[in-house]
Amino acid sequence: MSTPRIKHRVESATVVSTAHLYEHSLRFHKKSVDGSAKCGIEHTTSPDDIVYGVVFEMLASEKHILDRYEGLGNGYDEKYVSIILPHGEAVEAATYYATHIDASLKPYHWYKEHVLRGAREHALPPEHIAAIEAIPSIPDPDQDNHIKETSIYSDLQ
Repeated sequence: MSTPRIKHRVESATVVSTAHLYEHSLRFHKKSVDGSAKCGIEHTTSPDDIVYGVVFEMLASEKHILDRYEGLGNGYDEKYVSIILPHGEAVEAATYYATHIDASLKPYHWYKEHVLRGAREHALPPEHIAAIEAIPSIPDPDQDNHIKETSIYSDLQ
C-alpha cells in the first residue's frame, strides 16, 4: 500500500483509489524466502470481515516486474476480486494471495512499517491501522536489509 515502495518497484504505478473487500481478512501468514511473514488476504465466509487497501494502476508492460517482486507463482498467486470503491462502485481488481502459509511466522519490523506507512498515507480506517499496529513483528537479522528496505522513506523525513 505504500506509494513510495510500489513506485520504487514499478515506476508507472499511480494511485487510483482506496477500496475495501468483503469476506476477506488481512493476515501476516505468507512464508517468505527470508523466513519471515508477509501479508496476504484470506477469504472468509463472514460478511463482517473487511480488508482495506489501495488500488494502483500501472503500465501493462511493467506488470511482470511487480509479479517478480511479489513472488507470483512462488508463494503468491493472483486472483481477481470484486472491490468496493469509496463511493460504492464495485470493480474487478487483481490481487495477490498467499499460497505458502505459516501462521507461526512474524513479519520483520521493516515489512510491517511498509504496510503501516501505506495504511496511514492513504488514511485507511483507524481500526484497520490499529489492527496492523497490533501485529507482533521481529527484527531482521540482516541489519543491512532493514536499512535498504526503509531507505526509500529517507527523502520523506
